[in-house]
Amino acid sequence: MLHGKPTMKTILSLLTGALLALPAVGIGAAAIDSIAELGRLLYFDVNLSHNRTQACATCHSPEQGFVDPRSNASGRAVSLGDDSRSLGDRNAPTAAYAAFSPNFHRNRTGVYVGGQFLDGRKPDLAGQAGGPPLNPIEMGMPDKASVVARLRENPAYVTAFQALFGAGIFDQPEAAYRAMTESIAAFEQTDYFAPFDSKYDRYLRGEYEMTTLEELGMTLFFSQQFTNCNLCHQLKPAPHRAGETFSSYAYHNIGVPVNKAARAVNGAASDHIDRGLLDNPNIDDPVQAGKFKTPTLRNVAVTAPYMHNGVFRDLRTVVLFYDKYNSKSVKRQFNPETGARWRAPEVPENISLQELETGPALQERRIDALVAFLRTLTDRRYEHLLDQQP
Repeated sequence: MLHGKPTMKTILSLLTGALLALPAVGIGAAAIDSIAELGRLLYFDVNLSHNRTQACATCHSPEQGFVDPRSNASGRAVSLGDDSRSLGDRNAPTAAYAAFSPNFHRNRTGVYVGGQFLDGRKPDLAGQAGGPPLNPIEMGMPDKASVVARLRENPAYVTAFQALFGAGIFDQPEAAYRAMTESIAAFEQTDYFAPFDSKYDRYLRGEYEMTTLEELGMTLFFSQQFTNCNLCHQLKPAPHRAGETFSSYAYHNIGVPVNKAARAVNGAASDHIDRGLLDNPNIDDPVQAGKFKTPTLRNVAVTAPYMHNGVFRDLRTVVLFYDKYNSKSVKRQFNPETGARWRAPEVPENISLQELETGPALQERRIDALVAFLRTLTDRRYEHLLDQQP
């Protein structure tokens, strides 16, 4: 595929600093000497959207934990499209650590795992990169050929594509489009997206001492005796291991309610139901309705709002939402953000009660401790954002 150029292993070992040193515009063709470097430029290129206003980085901003920092009529629950009118129906998930999600598959126990997007409709990063440019309510390009035509407007891109993918790469728009998505995917697999340098990582290396509350939260998180957190949010088999991404990448329905505020402004029909995994065109099993891919908890404290539809604003609310499944306290049956009872699940079937009802109810201090621990999963470059959180 690379026609004699460096292997993927070599590309992924590129120093992130070298990539980021490249200017976003006006770059000389000679400087684009790997598909990861090309992908870096494409990731920030607004010319790949219909009105030339939106890039991958718009909804997955490196300055904000690779989520969408822009406010709109929905708050920040869903994203605004390139046409400055259209609003989506799902919260833009972080692109950080996305490279660790395995290709979409069904495991030996029959559980669907991995893939990209919240419903796994694309099997890998390259597939995901190819979705937004053609989505009419996102970047709004009419077809792949139109995107490729935008690429060919840039002489540096033309030279780089031909050098990296072959002289005839632009002869077939499908091949050129695939080359674009592979380039963005290569960039997303660099350390820039997954530095593993949070306080938690530094703790594992002996470079940071947890506070009493953070340490309690860590103990609770990794103990099925006290919480159900690691049933879904632990990839590696033992606690306190380097490289943990805090997701099993499996799909679950946890009973999230409709985000009525977002639906009121995005034009969705009043009877619309987001069926999650069942909306994946490759899935036709009704048992999968309402299930969404378990997200990474990396940078979770600085990537609000939460859940697949952005229905909760505060991280503590999320922990309380989980605790309502085990607590008999009347207080726990109320959403602290609204003062009203938790609303009914959008999809009441197929809720993962076995996982959700594991563990005892949580006292206030333990909830505080879990939130404190989750804050330690923030990459170093985003730690200043913690002071801006509720």
